[in-house]
Amino acid sequence: MDAPHRKSFGNGRWLILVILYYRGLSVADSVRVKWHFTERKLFISLNLYNTGQSTIIGHEIQLMAKHKQNLRVSIVIPVYNEAATIADCLEAIAQQTVKPFEVIVVDNNSSDETVKIAESYYFVKVIHEPRQGVVYARDAGFSYAHGDIIGRIDADTVIAENWVETLKEIFACSSIHGVSGSVSYHDVALARVANWFDQTLRRYLAHRLGRYLGMQGANMAIRRCVWRAVKQEVCNAKDMHEDLDLSIHCAEMGFRNVYDERLVASLSFRQAGSSFIGFAQYVMLNPHTYARHYLKIRRQMYPVVALAILSFLPIKIVYKGFDPATQRFSMYKLLEVPEGRRVNPATFVD
Repeated sequence: MDAPHRKSFGNGRWLILVILYYRGLSVADSVRVKWHFTERKLFISLNLYNTGQSTIIGHEIQLMAKHKQNLRVSIVIPVYNEAATIADCLEAIAQQTVKPFEVIVVDNNSSDETVKIAESYYFVKVIHEPRQGVVYARDAGFSYAHGDIIGRIDADTVIAENWVETLKEIFACSSIHGVSGSVSYHDVALARVANWFDQTLRRYLAHRLGRYLGMQGANMAIRRCVWRAVKQEVCNAKDMHEDLDLSIHCAEMGFRNVYDERLVASLSFRQAGSSFIGFAQYVMLNPHTYARHYLKIRRQMYPVVALAILSFLPIKIVYKGFDPATQRFSMYKLLEVPEGRRVNPATFVD
């Protein structure tokens, strides 16, 4: 494939460009003014080694000379039998202060009313992915998306009303390539305690993992140009978390992912409805995903993993005992026999 046309810079000009980039300024705007670019997009190729925050960037990075209001945001939602939650998810999107460019629901062989509910929303485009697994559904949705920014949430995610607007503000900084936001839980008793606990752990991991920060699939976004660069590299194994795998490949290719608490979403704590063994296996997939990529930094995750597993019983109690009608803890709900356990999307892969 022929390389895209690009300006030729001398060594001094490259140095200025790199400094602007790592300071988080709008590189494309700065260069366009200095060298009188007339196009709205600038393709550059950086080959450098920075021992601080980033390693090698040797790929074509498309830096868009657009203001935040011109960034188009696509939202991708992989679904498998999500009839119980998809309506609340889509209602939150309908209430956005700034409307997304498109909303793509990727049906992954649902046998319930998920698709029918999704199609009842005029702004939703439903596509189908026959290969079973959230990783395949995500890939199909990301590749179909036409926006500059690809937001990714789950069917049980209820995004804040300014979610799209906040994404545009975050990605107005051209040095940010991916973002993961803060989460709260809308179906647990003692929610304030659970949310504080979760946010504390996320801050710890964001600090410890550095550039290998793991973006959470229920509340994240990346640039479409980044997805185009990494989509041939991501793994589709069933023994890892696909969102962490994507984050790792982004980091390995020199892209910068950040944790930004301004990007707010509320989730279900439904993983707590599984058995202890199922919950432990799900949690252990976090460091295992890093281990599959031979990253020693996974050791930073072990204290969080151990704490999560040891907290399983109280987590299960506040989740199972939550009464949505009263928004409080109920012994009746706690003792109620569950209808069935949810399939783990990380292991349900062809």
